Amino acid sequence: MIRLDIFSDPICPWCYIGKALLDRALETRPDHPFAIEWHPFQLNPEMPPEGMDRRTYLETKFGSRQAAAEAYTRVQGAAEAAGLEIDLAAIERTPNTLDAHRLIHWAGLEGRQTPVVSALFRSYFREGLDIGDPEVLADIAGRCGMDRALTLRLLASDSDREDLAARDADARAKGVRAVPTFLVARRHVVPGAQPVELWQQVIDELAGQDGADA
Repeated sequence: MIRLDIFSDPICPWCYIGKALLDRALETRPDHPFAIEWHPFQLNPEMPPEGMDRRTYLETKFGSRQAAAEAYTRVQGAAEAAGLEIDLAAIERTPNTLDAHRLIHWAGLEGRQTPVVSALFRSYFREGLDIGDPEVLADIAGRCGMDRALTLRLLASDSDREDLAARDADARAKGVRAVPTFLVARRHVVPGAQPVELWQQVIDELAGQDGADA
């Protein structure tokens, strides 16, 4: 197997789109060699723990309501092209995502990381849920086969909080500036939401290399 490390944030629309495009490529190459691992990167590391009103966040980030609308028109178009349903109007709050990243980390210990990442994206972008809310996160954990009560207790503690924040900071120190960022075989960096065809080419080239090595 070949490591495919993915740096992302579950409130990043381009991460959601990038995952959808990667998934489509993997479906066409069921014998792909990738062992996928998800890593933390917070779009808003200084976000208050309780998050903030979505409209206020967007207008602050983009400078005006019009600029925010234009940016998200592009997102909506790219999502539709990737076959995704996104209901941006349903999102009322922009959360702090450190707890979501803690959940992704714990899911990885149980071999449930990608299902939890998928559920976080759906909950936020399709259902408009506040994925900074411990109850919402515990529900997601339970739906993905994790222990809901244990997850809620862990979220109420500081378990792995410093470690996840440190991993986020380390990614930035090593040059990750935006997400999604993909790292193939711990050597090759692939930035951004890439088309299905690129991932198919990468997989085919890796398969060819394995054949040559054999």
